[in-house]
Amino acid sequence: MSDAASVPALPSPALAIVRDILARLAGEPGALLPILHDVQDALGCVPAEAVPEIASALNLSRAEVHGVITYYHHFRAQPAGRCVVRVCRAEACQAMGADALLAHVERRLGCAMHATSADGAWSLEPVFCFGLCASSPAVMVGEELHARVTPQRFDSLVAERQAAP
Repeated sequence: MSDAASVPALPSPALAIVRDILARLAGEPGALLPILHDVQDALGCVPAEAVPEIASALNLSRAEVHGVITYYHHFRAQPAGRCVVRVCRAEACQAMGADALLAHVERRLGCAMHATSADGAWSLEPVFCFGLCASSPAVMVGEELHARVTPQRFDSLVAERQAAP
């Protein structure tokens, strides 16, 4: 049994998307990161099944591609929840209470950092600086950035998000 046979095949529609991205970008210098970004943007994640295809197109080993995916916190192997919450982990935010806020966020969402809640509603990810150091701690809920977030303010943001259609 070959090593490639141990990785399940990517479903045809996703495979077509990955191959289109590879056709556009594989010849560019330093193509791996742009390819991974485009794959995640298109599929919601970089599925393990896409790694052999990417590695082959770039003449890299699957281990090299996997190493890049797992090194950068931005990339995920599974689709994110319906709403992604990002909590700043940089020093300024930590100095202003981000560690306590993060503990509250984990309890409120029902998932740890780098995870998705059981109901698929929320994913929680770290960010290492939003550039709002003077307004710490900072949190992004979906695509909305919020400064000076307290546990109570975070609860309000979640309630607003849940009430929205």
